[in-house]
Amino acid sequence: MSALIRSEERRKSSELGLQTVHLQALDYLSRCNRYSDTPASLTNYLGMTRGTVSQTLLLLEKKGFIKKTVDLNDRRKVHLSLLPSGLSVLSESRAEDLFDQARKIFKNDLNKDEAVFVNALKALQKANKGQSFGQCKTCKYFTELSSGFECALTKEQLSSTDSNKICQEHSLD
Repeated sequence: MSALIRSEERRKSSELGLQTVHLQALDYLSRCNRYSDTPASLTNYLGMTRGTVSQTLLLLEKKGFIKKTVDLNDRRKVHLSLLPSGLSVLSESRAEDLFDQARKIFKNDLNKDEAVFVNALKALQKANKGQSFGQCKTCKYFTELSSGFECALTKEQLSSTDSNKICQEHSLD
């Protein structure tokens, strides 16, 4: 399965004149929340060196796909965001989402529950001591209040948008 995904990523990135890591970075930035939109989080997510990610970000910024913004509270921190051209390239690269196809196969053709697939991936991630980077609303720190949502780890309110995005602080146990 991983070979199939890598092959599809290489094909799509080649068609767009990019490298696989460029699309992976754009994809991550489209799905991460405000706690995870930093170069350090992207480096951790991709499992690459800071130098590789730094060069990737320089190229994506030069092509006008991303924007870097200095954090107003901590001037040492930089936040990354997708620009419309980055969203457009990402949209082009997602012509056929392999995970959606796999999900359909599990549910329709093989009549299997999606949970089997998800649980297998979680087990592999734990075995390899990988960070989960899951959706905020599935984290043990996610708290639903009468006034909205809160992260019990940071003690900050969460928007509905943040709650549906992936977070570097995500923890299942």
